[in-house]
Amino acid sequence: MYFTIFISLLIIQRLSELLIARRNEKWLLSQGAVQYGQSHYPFMIAMHTLFIVSIIAEYNLRGRTEISWIFLGIFLAVLLFKFWALSSLGKYWNTKIYRIPGVYPVKRGPYKFLKHPNYMEVVCEIAFIPLVFHLYYTAVIFTVLNAAMLSVRITVENKVWADVRD
Repeated sequence: MYFTIFISLLIIQRLSELLIARRNEKWLLSQGAVQYGQSHYPFMIAMHTLFIVSIIAEYNLRGRTEISWIFLGIFLAVLLFKFWALSSLGKYWNTKIYRIPGVYPVKRGPYKFLKHPNYMEVVCEIAFIPLVFHLYYTAVIFTVLNAAMLSVRITVENKVWADVRD
């Protein structure tokens, strides 16, 4: 029962983020934003979708493992950090890479201290979500896949913002 509730809430959370991203995308485009990194975006969506599928599959294949309250607590703390990072970006947050010409990067919230706090948070999510139910294969495999994806994504994003002075 815990797993069903957890995975359902996780899927709702992820779908809600996509809805917020869609709303923000409309606003960004209305402000003249330009999109970058389109070639890797379908792979990122596929990876995150397969992440959820892998969690469900491994949970069922392992014989329905028990919940780890410690990792659930860590995940909830990571979510609080995520909400801080995303709310700091406001309408500028998106799952895609957009830049409005002439607009500087956000420098509030965790962005005062870290260059890519949302990506740091995603690394933690990918690692800790499966561990809530002791799904070690999913945790390891998708941590590696996510590292590869973020190396591409952060490289693109750094190039997009390279010519902007702090």
